[in-house]
Amino acid sequence: MADLLEVDLTDEERTLLVSGLNEWGGSARPTPDVAKLMGFGGVEALLREGGVIARKVKAREPLSAADWRRALFATEIVFVSDLVGSGVDWATTTGLTDEQSIRLLRDVQRKLVGLA
Repeated sequence: MADLLEVDLTDEERTLLVSGLNEWGGSARPTPDVAKLMGFGGVEALLREGGVIARKVKAREPLSAADWRRALFATEIVFVSDLVGSGVDWATTTGLTDEQSIRLLRDVQRKLVGLA
């Protein structure tokens, strides 16, 4: 079993990741290729495993480095992409403004950089 890592994220940073993971089951339009690119076995795995990761992030539970990376990458794509993600609908569907989201995303990226 992979080592589990605790990452000191603020409540807002956790909300960003949870929102990012949850958006794949909402306004986003994931494809099997995109899901695999993010490290999931397919769309069903993205929705299932992404939901588990989101619950753990919200509960402040430790995750494997791979799961932290998947949470971050899934959030990056769903926030920015209007083709497969939430894109321009992000602020409406999550309640997080673009300005707030990019600031939080950069903070999370800095905290997760270097996870093996």
